[in-house]
Amino acid sequence: MFDILIVGGGMVGASLAVALQPLKLTIGLIEAFPFGAAEQPSYDDRSIALAYGSSRLYQGMGLWNKLHSGVEAIQHIHISDRGHFGATRLSAAQARVPALGYVVESRVLGRLLYDELATSEIAQYVPASVFAVEQDADGVTVRIERDGVVDALRTRLLVVSDGVNSNVREMLGIAVTRREYQQTAVIANVTTAEPHRHTAYERFTPHGPLALLPLTQGRYSLVWTHDDADVAATMALDDAAFLRKLQAEFGYRQGEFVRVGQRSAYPLVLQKSVCEVAGRAVLIGNASHALHPVAGQGLNLGLRDVATLADLLAEAAQTGADPGNAALLSAYEQRRQPDYAAVVRYTDTLVRVFSNDFAPLGHARAGGLLAVDRIPALRQWITRQSMGLNHQQARLSRGLGLRV
Repeated sequence: MFDILIVGGGMVGASLAVALQPLKLTIGLIEAFPFGAAEQPSYDDRSIALAYGSSRLYQGMGLWNKLHSGVEAIQHIHISDRGHFGATRLSAAQARVPALGYVVESRVLGRLLYDELATSEIAQYVPASVFAVEQDADGVTVRIERDGVVDALRTRLLVVSDGVNSNVREMLGIAVTRREYQQTAVIANVTTAEPHRHTAYERFTPHGPLALLPLTQGRYSLVWTHDDADVAATMALDDAAFLRKLQAEFGYRQGEFVRVGQRSAYPLVLQKSVCEVAGRAVLIGNASHALHPVAGQGLNLGLRDVATLADLLAEAAQTGADPGNAALLSAYEQRRQPDYAAVVRYTDTLVRVFSNDFAPLGHARAGGLLAVDRIPALRQWITRQSMGLNHQQARLSRGLGLRV
């Protein structure tokens, strides 16, 4: 019998597993795909944006010193609306923090987490697929298949972190609400003639936001939102034509775009589970919520799930309480709801207000950006939101270790 069984070993699930290591609990992790083997660094490595609050989570886990050399700091954020005057500028110096956030290659963070798991006592079922979940008063039975062998695992708490298309969430009967944005994000790494100087750009266009996030080796990570009807044409362009189109959308603030790597595209949706808890099971990460990438909130919201759940499980471990008890899971759900509601409202409003070319609204947007830039209280709220600090702070999110 496990105390905690985690389904899904992506960034959120693996982070939770590593975070819980100090607790005197029996923990298992199920992941459908083999953990990535070590690879040579590539120009095309995918990257993720960690808010300042998320960096403190990894500090509380004791991992930040190992990760810090592989990240690029965001010292400044420049927010603008193409075709209109006005901009908002955020800075780490104004916020009195080392950085507003950091950009790290997925490979780098994933390797660190998998190395930590490899030296842990956490039981790992990789690769393995879940094909049935059954609950009773005392626990959850999870039936898995691995290398053609069927096995049944018992746990007192099941943590579901298997992504936006979660099979386990469906097995638990938890419904979702879903909104299609009719938009697709084009992802690539690009290089500009001018050095990035640790500046991230969020540029709103009539078709959606265009973000440039500073990466190591002088690169930028590009997240370029398209209307669904236009994405195929952009993906079909050769590199030179792609860079010309990107230049026309972004402008010359960073000089010319001189290189683009491999491109990928994925459709954008807003999806939220109707609840986080079913019996002894709890949803975290994309199994619970999937957001538009505007303002880089998605993974960071999932990491705050990790921090809150880890806090509650540490408290339960201190008293010997059942980690799957109803009071604990209810407390988790109640603590997370305000953050979910605020982030969904924030990201969805940005998409709706900025993804159109209605002229009067464009002037209002420009005025809003100027107001945020010039009114300290508004600028502070936006800055704290970008850093992931406008919410209740669990111990890990404050850079503190769990109580053991």
